[in-house]
Amino acid sequence: MGLSLALNTARSSLQASSTQMSVISRNNAGATDATYSRKIASLVTADGGVRISVRRSSDTALFFKMLSTTSNAAAQQAVLEGYDKLKNTVGDTSLNQSAAAKIGALNSALAQYANKPDDANLGRAVVDRAGELATMLNEATKTVQSARKEADTKIAESVGRVNDLLGQFETANKAVIQGSAAGIDISDALDARDKILAQLSEEMGITVSTRENNDMAIYTDSGVTLFEKTPRSVTFNPTSAFAPGTVGSAVYVDGVQITGQGPMPIHAGRLVGLVAVRDDITVTYQGQLDAIAATLIDAFGEADPSATPPVGPKVAGLLTYSGSGAPAMPSGAGLVGLAGRITTNPGIDPSKGGAVEALRDGLTYTYNPGGIGGNAAFAERLNAIATGMNADRTFDPALGHGAPASLQAFSTFSAAWLESGRKTASAEVDYRVTLLGHASEALSNATGVNMDDETALMLQVEKSYSASAKLLSVIDEMLRTLLNAVN
Repeated sequence: MGLSLALNTARSSLQASSTQMSVISRNNAGATDATYSRKIASLVTADGGVRISVRRSSDTALFFKMLSTTSNAAAQQAVLEGYDKLKNTVGDTSLNQSAAAKIGALNSALAQYANKPDDANLGRAVVDRAGELATMLNEATKTVQSARKEADTKIAESVGRVNDLLGQFETANKAVIQGSAAGIDISDALDARDKILAQLSEEMGITVSTRENNDMAIYTDSGVTLFEKTPRSVTFNPTSAFAPGTVGSAVYVDGVQITGQGPMPIHAGRLVGLVAVRDDITVTYQGQLDAIAATLIDAFGEADPSATPPVGPKVAGLLTYSGSGAPAMPSGAGLVGLAGRITTNPGIDPSKGGAVEALRDGLTYTYNPGGIGGNAAFAERLNAIATGMNADRTFDPALGHGAPASLQAFSTFSAAWLESGRKTASAEVDYRVTLLGHASEALSNATGVNMDDETALMLQVEKSYSASAKLLSVIDEMLRTLLNAVN
């Protein structure tokens, strides 16, 4: 081998070893970054020497499994957070804060008053329990609508993140395409692009397609294009305030609705969970609260007692509601949000200037033959109310309880429905998070950095570097000797 060829070989070997050490150092620096993939420096023989080709460790199947698992976990987490907020309407069961507990207290007070109708204090106790129940339903409605508003705000934030990530992806994708066309190291650019995909998958389910020069297109899991050469516009109009019956806006991608009843709804991601909270879970629960309020108003309602049994349109008794329609029984659109408007009747509630005896004797219609304040032993009206409170009624099957049930049973079902949904969501979150952990660990094992392996490789490269350096030193000495001999 000539000295010039030996010199070129030693020099290229030295450069290759230096590049390998640089790659190993990059791996060590990225070892703690969950989004970093191990870089591999491959030796390629060329022109009597060697050069380094850098590629990254990857596992496409595991990576996309992690993306789908991330989307599913994010959706369930959003649902669980919604249930947790609604759970505040029930509170600690030992504190008797639920509608079922307060209805039980009202029934007990009503029974005591019916047994001793001449005791005004017992009558006031009934009014107080009814007032507490009405207040609880009012506050529960506020909590439900607050949960809807919070979900709507988070939807807007999620859409903002999606648009921001798509903008970042455009920059990263261009770097990958340009690097691929130029034949330079694009491993870090690919890592940056994958990191953006992982963040995007938290907001919505996605799929991708890779084309020439590693160009990538992104689609929702329902097939709507999110990115192809350029990012698509994701739009959403947040609602400023929520009341029962308010319908929130949908999310669109280039004019295509991807949430709710749209033609191509997404199936996973935080957006799916948030929309479920805003449009389904809270709406159903509000409907249950409204049904409880309507049944209470009906149970205490008054009808013309001159017929046997009392017939004709009812009007509100002890419990009525604010807004148009009162004192007639609420119906149709008037039932929406009724739990937020139920209140005690000023004509009966002593704290509002009413006469508590009107509960026993009648307010709009006179039930007591002795008139209001007359026959103090009259209990027929109170017993009729108690019967109405405990009678089986038919509730809207859309509220989750199709079979006839008493008010107490339905309110108990409502609390159980809420807790069952929360427990199911919690278990689903635990399951999805565990799956995500396994998927992330498998991906890390396949593509991540093992410090022990990198240390061992560094020792090998250092030996190669030392050998190349020693060879250069020998060649240098030989060249010096040759030049001295010539001179």
